[in-house]
Amino acid sequence: MTQYVGWLRGCGTALVTPFTAAGVVDEKRFRVLVERQIAAGVRLLVPCGTTGEAATLTAAEHERLIGLTAETARGRAKVLAGAGTNATAATIDRARTARAAGADALLVVAPYYNKPTQAGLAAHFRAVAQAVGDTPVVLYNVPGRTASNIAAPTTLALAREVENIVGVKEASGDLAQIMAILRDRPAGFRVLSGDDAVTLPLIALGADGIVSVVSNEAPDLMANLTESALRGEWEAARELHYRLLPLMEANFLESNPGPVKAALAAMGLLEEHVRLPLVPVQEQTRARVRALLGTLGLVPGVAHVAA
Repeated sequence: MTQYVGWLRGCGTALVTPFTAAGVVDEKRFRVLVERQIAAGVRLLVPCGTTGEAATLTAAEHERLIGLTAETARGRAKVLAGAGTNATAATIDRARTARAAGADALLVVAPYYNKPTQAGLAAHFRAVAQAVGDTPVVLYNVPGRTASNIAAPTTLALAREVENIVGVKEASGDLAQIMAILRDRPAGFRVLSGDDAVTLPLIALGADGIVSVVSNEAPDLMANLTESALRGEWEAARELHYRLLPLMEANFLESNPGPVKAALAAMGLLEEHVRLPLVPVQEQTRARVRALLGTLGLVPGVAHVAA
């Protein structure tokens, strides 16, 4: 039977990792970002994922960021920490470290580059889940990044057979696959959207929430959208969806988190630094994002810039 995790719902934010000009993690700004999320009503924080540039973090940075998230949250929000790599043994090490650093649950991405079979994916996730005891594990399916899709039958088998595999963040973009999971999942198994733009339709189909990028910029609006949809307040949710949709789309004009970091820099919340092999966004992307922030009233002095 799937372990039930009642708090794994609503709007979770895939936190960016701010860096200084020297390329080190800016811990002061990171704490401010976490506080801003909690103040806006976000109760699920997701450090060290794709948006957090986890693939470029050292093991020490990874541990420190999770610890900072938990320490800053002080129980006011839960921490779903990214802990995936493309090697099972290394993933187990990171998962155990993340748990010790204060993570309430672990977000484990499908191994990238290796291109395992479905049997290999199942064996990987079983090994990680077994290694962390009863700590909740959420699968993360993002084939656009990993070149490896977790098929619906694999997700469903893991959901039924491994008690502490409690949910999936689905960013495959395959609605038929996601609907198959929603239709056949065991009781208590959570399905979170991994794509802001399909949050509303997926909740209408039965999904439980979102791990969001746009909530870095507009946490209150995205939290309200998600909660409205979960309550069945479709008109309110639809209005917020269409209001935020242009920014949701702009966040992926270039590789995430380039555009969202450009946005947060325009808002004065961090310095616009990413780690190689990512580079800062092109000026046309920066201008587009800034204009959209203006339409939402998120950039002082640019409140009515046409999108």
